Amino acid sequence: METAMKKVVSIHRGPPAHWVGDGFHVRSLFSYDRQPQTLSPFLLLDYGAPEEFAPSSERRGVGQHPHRGFETVTIAYQGGVEHRDSAGNHGVIGPGDVQWMTAASGIVHEEWHEHEFARRGGTMEMAQLWVNLPARDKMAAPAYQDIRSGQIPVVDLGGGSRVRVIAGEFRGAKGPARTFTPINVWDASIAAGGHVELDFTEGYTTLFAVLRGRVTINGAESAGPAELVVLDRAGTRVKLDAAEEATVLVLNGEPIDEPVVGHGPFVMNTQDEIRQAFADFHHGRLGQARA
Repeated sequence: METAMKKVVSIHRGPPAHWVGDGFHVRSLFSYDRQPQTLSPFLLLDYGAPEEFAPSSERRGVGQHPHRGFETVTIAYQGGVEHRDSAGNHGVIGPGDVQWMTAASGIVHEEWHEHEFARRGGTMEMAQLWVNLPARDKMAAPAYQDIRSGQIPVVDLGGGSRVRVIAGEFRGAKGPARTFTPINVWDASIAAGGHVELDFTEGYTTLFAVLRGRVTINGAESAGPAELVVLDRAGTRVKLDAAEEATVLVLNGEPIDEPVVGHGPFVMNTQDEIRQAFADFHHGRLGQARA
């Protein structure tokens, strides 16, 4: 039986970059306030393209802020980020590392340029993904996964192309991230002139976030830097061709068929739950990041 190819539903270009705090200059490739059911279980993706920062003795980044109802996944490409949260977790991620934070019932955290990186200056490049949690898990205990680059399996595709398996499974390689629902997060590097075929589960959401370079999908439509490709849930295979070296974050997962109600740093299922989240934060029930 011939494998059914997935069709491209739409291609979206990210809006102009904006600052998150004073340390992360990002473009939001997608957000839960637009088509949340189409993108489910993914809520948001911010990408900070390579940017030079001068040496500084000042802290740069984002001070204490809350989250509830989902997970944040920070992927470091260049530079270094330091994290602290109200659950007592502390970590520093550098090139190739991933920080997977489960906010769930509520957490307050801060994200800064790592001290040595700030002192000497350099290039910062990061991506942060928000992954939704089903209603049954939104009030679970917060958690933190510090995933080192060496823990992430790398599948060699030949010709200089490869896929790092952060979550889920790709060609028998299983990613280290623990997830609440079935998802795949693959960090694909495709060499110039490279050709890659990817297989997916029928009925799952599939998104391609092109971070660098340009790719052609199924020999027809193309997408370039800071563009998001949304594919039909029908079909199981996609072919990618790269005329130039490309980095593509591949997001694939089982949709969560529940209401998505969000406001700023909180994503729940009802407006009452959002109001409760704000009340809990303002009354200090989510704690504060520990020094």
